[in-house]
Amino acid sequence: MFEQQREDLRFYVKQLASVALQKSEPSAWFEVLYSKAKGDTAKIPWAKLTPHPYLQDWLTNHQLFASGQKALVIGCGLGDDAEALANLGFEVTAFDISPTAMSDDKLLRIYAWCQERFPDSTVNYVVADLLAIPPQWHQAFDFVFECRNIQALPLNVRSWVISSVASLVAPGGILLLITRVRDTEAEPSGPPWPLSDSELKQFESLGLQQVEKLVFLESELDVKQVRIEYQRHNSLTGS
Repeated sequence: MFEQQREDLRFYVKQLASVALQKSEPSAWFEVLYSKAKGDTAKIPWAKLTPHPYLQDWLTNHQLFASGQKALVIGCGLGDDAEALANLGFEVTAFDISPTAMSDDKLLRIYAWCQERFPDSTVNYVVADLLAIPPQWHQAFDFVFECRNIQALPLNVRSWVISSVASLVAPGGILLLITRVRDTEAEPSGPPWPLSDSELKQFESLGLQQVEKLVFLESELDVKQVRIEYQRHNSLTGS
């Protein structure tokens, strides 16, 4: 029964994405999904109500000087990853994706869900469009966490999105990326649309150096994924 519910949810998400693509609004289906859920986290496929295990693993095994540093969580959902970073001492901004016309309603839903779960939170939860990053965010964050948002957007905006994500990382800063990957350059059926090797290499062409890469399988689906740590060269030292 649980497996059927999960399959039904996947089919529903594909339908929403298909309609959004037909309207040339590739990120609009996120808003519809949140709206239709009406506070039911079981209807949000990525709402695990705990930090992503491969983010938590990375944080546990790396020494970070978080105090006073700025972190950004892309596609923050219900806030678990953002709160994990805030608990380490980061000054955290976390945003979810919404078309501009729907931002006010979406912002209220994010605040309501996250504040109910984390009433003492210090995280700044906002709504933003990954295809129109605020100019003040350019190279403004010491740590950026991107988990499965790029793969949720179609290939015709892929380069644009990758460029937007890379632009957020400050000199000397880190991007931690978690995503599904594919072994071919052929366009996959989605959503999600896993990233190819050539798409991942775009991060390096945008000034980020790959530091560490971990390949793993998503246990529920046996799907190949990667966790990659990138770092932007410090423009002052060249390191």
